[in-house]
Amino acid sequence: MSSLGHSSSLIGGHETPEARSKLNFLECLRLIERLHRRMLDIVKNRLDSVGMNDVNSVQALLLYNIGDHEMTAGDLRNRGYYLGSNVSYNLKKLVESGYINQERAEHDRRALRIWLSTKGKEVCDLVGNLFDENLDVVKEKKVFEDADVSELRNSLRKLESFWSDQLRFQSF
Repeated sequence: MSSLGHSSSLIGGHETPEARSKLNFLECLRLIERLHRRMLDIVKNRLDSVGMNDVNSVQALLLYNIGDHEMTAGDLRNRGYYLGSNVSYNLKKLVESGYINQERAEHDRRALRIWLSTKGKEVCDLVGNLFDENLDVVKEKKVFEDADVSELRNSLRKLESFWSDQLRFQSF
């Protein structure tokens, strides 16, 4: 794909297919970013509605992604959910607040194994129920069909895989 300037997507007063493709791609990236922020806002609203003010939306999502698993902070980073400093800071806060249990891993004393406490499981369930409710409303209001979601998921996975490969092989 050739480089297109930011100043104009029009050539001779007509939009080019290449310019339209770039605009669509950039809009998709902005939408992904905004959707993530909206998801965090929705989680925060639910936390606020139940009076849960000692955990923020990022931490609640972290608890949801840990779920029933036992893992290390490195496992969370490797799965691509979070940046390193975010994980360390938020895990520390969640341990201090009693949402996460931790102990040193037997095979590597430097690594901490983490899992949800009963309190953490309550937040995990709250977020899971919120997502279930959202899906039900989306289906009820026919925001999109199951096939649309599958197509979107497949497209996003392809982009994630492409970027992961680019980073792994330093192609950028």
